[in-house]
Amino acid sequence: MHLLTVCLGNICRSPAAEAVLLHRLAEAGLDDVTVSSAGTADYHVGTRPHELSRAEGEHRGYSFGSVAEQFAPDHFDRADLVLVMDSDNEADVLALARTPEDAAKVVRLGAFASDAPEGVRDVPDPWGHPREAYAAMYDQVEDAVDGLVRALADGTLQDVLEAARGPRPGHAERP
Repeated sequence: MHLLTVCLGNICRSPAAEAVLLHRLAEAGLDDVTVSSAGTADYHVGTRPHELSRAEGEHRGYSFGSVAEQFAPDHFDRADLVLVMDSDNEADVLALARTPEDAAKVVRLGAFASDAPEGVRDVPDPWGHPREAYAAMYDQVEDAVDGLVRALADGTLQDVLEAARGPRPGHAERP
């Protein structure tokens, strides 16, 4: 299985989610799952994750090896699940979906958070904010990643995905 994390510029939230996922998947012994990240915009293509995102992540024990790339329709061919950080990212990625199968791969990372039954929250973009915003972002990402890894390990991934999916504008509702 391949997981793709997506945010706007691919320098803060999605590389953070990628690093957390890689770490937690290794801890859980789920070595058949791969992870990468991308951004919906081309602002930072080819650059490393933001210095504050890296600093907070490294402080928490994560490592970073990716550089920013822009999400393109062919990413759907490589990913089994596209984990977007917020509703804007979700709309941007869904606009690139070529088929209902592409669209079915897209879900907000917050769908796996411990508070998801109360409504899926977006992971706010910390870019341009102080380090505390990056710490809060990691707290939220770690919680959601823990839920995702748990769902992968215990076989409840489809249940979470079905609960998270509702009617989407521009896409036919699934039976």
